[in-house]
Amino acid sequence: MSGTNNRLAVFPTRMTLSVMKQKLKGAQTGHSLLKRKSEALTKRFREIVKKIDDAKRLMGRVMQVASFSLAEVTYITGDIGYQVQESVKNAQFRVRAKQENVSGVMLPAFESYQEGTNANELTGLGRGGQQVQKCKDTYIKAVETLVELASLQTAFVILDEVIKLTNRRVNAIEHIIIPRYENTIKFIISELDEQDREEFFRLKKVQGKKKEAAARDTLEREARQAEEGMQATKVGSSTVADPSFADSGDLLGDGDEDVIF
Repeated sequence: MSGTNNRLAVFPTRMTLSVMKQKLKGAQTGHSLLKRKSEALTKRFREIVKKIDDAKRLMGRVMQVASFSLAEVTYITGDIGYQVQESVKNAQFRVRAKQENVSGVMLPAFESYQEGTNANELTGLGRGGQQVQKCKDTYIKAVETLVELASLQTAFVILDEVIKLTNRRVNAIEHIIIPRYENTIKFIISELDEQDREEFFRLKKVQGKKKEAAARDTLEREARQAEEGMQATKVGSSTVADPSFADSGDLLGDGDEDVIF
């Protein structure tokens, strides 16, 4: 019963079949594009994972060197924290953000740079100046590595979410939308074939009815003609059997009364 209701509710036509084929083609094209996007993002994701691993290893080594360098400065010059705080008014080490487009996904990237003069050039001038400068350079390298690691970690989180979303869309198109369109197209084709068969059968029945009607008309016409012929024969027979014709024969001198017509 439900199948009949569906057939009554959805009457497939050639135009419907064309529209469904266009939708199927669009779904296949979208699936291909999303698949390539997912592959490109996955490739970049793997590169970022490798860079994060290298950056973390480098961060460990740099922080180790920076800690030893700070220990050397403290041993030689004592605590210089107060002098550094007094000499620094504005930050020289700055970070700016930019965006990078990866297959339509905007990934933030952080870039470090320095501006201004060296505010700590007089720090430790009396003793251990070289160690102070070495410690400063080491910590600058550590902060640069930290900024790079932060940029990679941010891109890692964003790419992870985007890849999951893209893969869900790819799977939905591949396993739900495309099979649904294909099944709909098969249903429409089967219904159109059924309609063609029904139309062919109807035309054959109409043609058979017409042939039967023509044959019936021919028989009726022949029957009428035969009936008219029989009536004409009867009229002729009755005319020959009329006694007036016998009397006219006697008048002509034919006296043979035994002749039977």
